Amino acid sequence: MVHEINDGPSNEEPNTEPLGRLSILSYGSGHMLNDITSSCWFTYLLLFLTDVGLSPSNAAIVMLSGQVADAFTTIFVGELIDRFGHFKLWHAGGSILVAVSFSSVFGGCVPCKLLKSDSSSLETIGYSVFAAIFNVGWAITQVSHMAMVNCITSNPTSQVSLASCRNAFTMVANLGLYAIALAVFTVFNNTESVNIMLEYRWIAYLSIFLGSCFVVVFLIGTKEPQLKKQMQSKNVSRISWAHWFKKTLYYQVALVYTLTRLITNVSQSLLAFYVINDLGMAPSSKASVPAIIYICSFIISVVLQEMKWSSWRIKCFFSIGAILWIFSGAGIFVLPSTLHYFMYALSVAIGAANALMTVTAISMESILVGEDLNGCAFVYGSLSFADRLSCGIALYALESYQVTPDVKSNCFLGITHSIPRLGLGLLPSVCAFISIVVTYTMDLQHRRSRRLIEEPLLS
Repeated sequence: MVHEINDGPSNEEPNTEPLGRLSILSYGSGHMLNDITSSCWFTYLLLFLTDVGLSPSNAAIVMLSGQVADAFTTIFVGELIDRFGHFKLWHAGGSILVAVSFSSVFGGCVPCKLLKSDSSSLETIGYSVFAAIFNVGWAITQVSHMAMVNCITSNPTSQVSLASCRNAFTMVANLGLYAIALAVFTVFNNTESVNIMLEYRWIAYLSIFLGSCFVVVFLIGTKEPQLKKQMQSKNVSRISWAHWFKKTLYYQVALVYTLTRLITNVSQSLLAFYVINDLGMAPSSKASVPAIIYICSFIISVVLQEMKWSSWRIKCFFSIGAILWIFSGAGIFVLPSTLHYFMYALSVAIGAANALMTVTAISMESILVGEDLNGCAFVYGSLSFADRLSCGIALYALESYQVTPDVKSNCFLGITHSIPRLGLGLLPSVCAFISIVVTYTMDLQHRRSRRLIEEPLLS
C-alpha cells in the first residue's frame, strides 16, 4: 500500500494513541479463513470437480457461479455495512457461511445425496449453489474486515500496521494451504475416485479448521470499532460515482489491476492441470510448485518493503514484473514434459513477477484515490467487481474448451498445446503485454509534492 512521506510536521491527531502489537496481530488474523479457502478455491476447485466426474464445462459453470456471486455481493455488502455498521457481526456471519459452504463444496454433492441421484445436471446445480454461498460469505468477510481499518484507529501509523499485518497473514495462509496439500497428497498417493475425493476433503477440512481458529482469535482479541459511531454525527458528503468516470486514470488503473488479477488467478487455477496432465509430474507437484511461487512472492515483497517509491519506480517495477511473466509464459508454452523439472525454475520467476505486479498495481489504486478518501470505497469495490467478474468469465471460457487428458489436443513441434498450456502460457503473457502498454500511457504524477514509500508488509 502506498503512503506519503510528509517532510513537514506530523498530521496525526495529538490525542490518537497507536495500537498495541496484540491488537494489530489479532486484527491481521481475521482474514486467514478467507485467504486459505480462496487459495484452495483457485488452485484445486476445477481439478477437484473434473476428478470427481464433472465435465470441464460444468466445472466452469460452478466456478463462474461463485465468481459472479462474489462480484455483486462485494458492491452491495459495502453499502449495507456503511449504513448499519456492526463489523464483527458481519464478519462472524460471513465466516460461518464460508466454513459451512466450503466444506460442502469439497465434501460432495449434498442435493445428490439427499435425492439419491447422480445426474450431472443435479451435480452441477448442487456444487454451484454452495459455490455461490461460499463466495457470498467470502465477500461479506472481506469487506467487513477491510472496512474496519479506518474505524479501529485514526492513527495513520497504526492503520498501515493493520494493513501490513493482514498482508503478512495472507502469505502465511497460502503457504499453509500448500503445506497441508503437500502432506495430504504425499499420504494419499492413489488415483482411485474415492481416494481422490478423500484427499480434497481432508485439504478442505484442515484448511477450514486452521482458518476458523484464527477467526476465533480475531473475534476475541479485536474490539468493535467505535470511530464509526462517532462519524455518524458528522455530515460528510460522498463523492459521486460520476467523478471517477470522468477520470482517464480510473479506466487505466482499472484495466491494469484487472489484468494483473486475471494473470494471478487464472494461472493459479490452471497450474495444477498443467503440471499433472501436460508435464506428467508427481501428484505432490500440485502443492510444491505453487508453494515455490508463494515463497518467492513473499521474499520479493519483503525486499520491496524497504524501498522508497515514486511514480516512475511504480511504473518501472510493474513493467519488470510483466516482462518476467511474458518470458515465463513463453517458457510454459514450449516446455516439453521431458524437461518438466524446469518448471521449478519458472515458478521462481512467476513468484517474483506476481509480487512485483500485485504490489505496484495496488499502489496505482492508492495514487488514483489520492486524498478523495470519502470516495475510495467505490474505487476499490468497482475494481474488485471487475476483477471477480472477468476472472470468472475467463475461467469459464477456458474450461468450457477443456478436454480430458486422454483426448489429443493440437500438437506443434512435438508439444501438445492443451487448454491449460494455452491458458497458463499464452493468456498471462498477452495480458502482461497489454498492461505494460497501458502503464506506459499513465500519468501518475501526484497532485502533491510529497514522495511515496511502500509501507512494510511486516511491521
